[in-house]
Amino acid sequence: MHTRHSMAYGLVISFVLCLLSGQAAFAAVIIQISCGGFHSLALRSDGTVWAWGLNVHGQLGDGTNSDRKTPAPVKGLDNVAAIAGGVWHSLALKRDGTVWAWGANWAGQLGDGTTRSRNTPVPVTDLRGITAIATKGQHSIVLKSDGTVWAWGRNEYGQLGDGTTTDRQTPVPTRAMEDVTSLAVGGYHSLARKADGSVLAWGSNQYGQVGDASTADRVIPVSLRGLEGIIGINCGGDHSIALKNNGVVLTWGFNQYGQLGDATADSRSTPCPVEGLKNVIATDGGGDHTLALKSDGTVWAWGSNNLGQLGDATNMGRGLPTLVKNLDHVTSVSCGGQHSLALRSDGTVWAWGLNKNGQLGDGSASNRNAPVPVVIK
Repeated sequence: MHTRHSMAYGLVISFVLCLLSGQAAFAAVIIQISCGGFHSLALRSDGTVWAWGLNVHGQLGDGTNSDRKTPAPVKGLDNVAAIAGGVWHSLALKRDGTVWAWGANWAGQLGDGTTRSRNTPVPVTDLRGITAIATKGQHSIVLKSDGTVWAWGRNEYGQLGDGTTTDRQTPVPTRAMEDVTSLAVGGYHSLARKADGSVLAWGSNQYGQVGDASTADRVIPVSLRGLEGIIGINCGGDHSIALKNNGVVLTWGFNQYGQLGDATADSRSTPCPVEGLKNVIATDGGGDHTLALKSDGTVWAWGSNNLGQLGDATNMGRGLPTLVKNLDHVTSVSCGGQHSLALRSDGTVWAWGLNKNGQLGDGSASNRNAPVPVVIK
């Protein structure tokens, strides 16, 4: 009897639900991704952080030590501006310039003055005014607003750059630093880019990953000759990557699996260009593989591929860049130990490679050699 009113009421409800759905979708937009060694992180536009994958050391920050096959929120963390995943730990930079850390801490990589691992975030001791964070191995490095660099965690090879090989449980200043604009961390080495486009490097140099034409470890940063016009830097496990302002990619360091992209398996102690790759706008390095994002939104990969981490629908290693399958409109990429992530312009996240611990976030533990969507609710 009240069909017209019922229909009108239903339309109103549908309209409200659409609005709520739109708001929820907006709130869930991912703006940054970062891979740890065997886990993954995503930063939402609302300042919350989500994590999935291996959690044995609490690196997901959800208050447990249980692995997650789909993303779960990091507990008690909001107003986050940037994230970074280490091999066993995680970092977050808050909008107030403080840094928070969680996960493994046996080398002091959480920077809280202890060696106790944490499964929820804790503040890094006495850090204020931080503008950038970096980690990938078992040490952490940050950039302050005054251009100085501070580091903590494992320091066996001098990767903290403080002139020693002593692990640090709280931040110490990295030596010989000024006018730094960005940082990168590898397994046991570190890079810094200066405002003039030059690059500094330090730490383990067994495979030439420091890039100073030697294989001697460096406990104090050294300037890399012949590198200029650099707009981006990244590290893999034992290799280094630099992006020039003309879209060309340079690599150096360990190359057993072709991760330098020069069609050889020869390690290099000085930067060399990646073959046949142009118009690159972003890069990242994994355990033994490398990714490049081109200006057309496509992703290219090279290096080890035994677990599908190149995303080309094969498990064949590549010494030259190969196109990641069925992936376009990408805005950023990130490499883990043996997995990869890509963020598309629509806010969706795609993953491929090793998935033993759920680090692909697709609800399974099956490895993938082509991109699959991450299930973010």
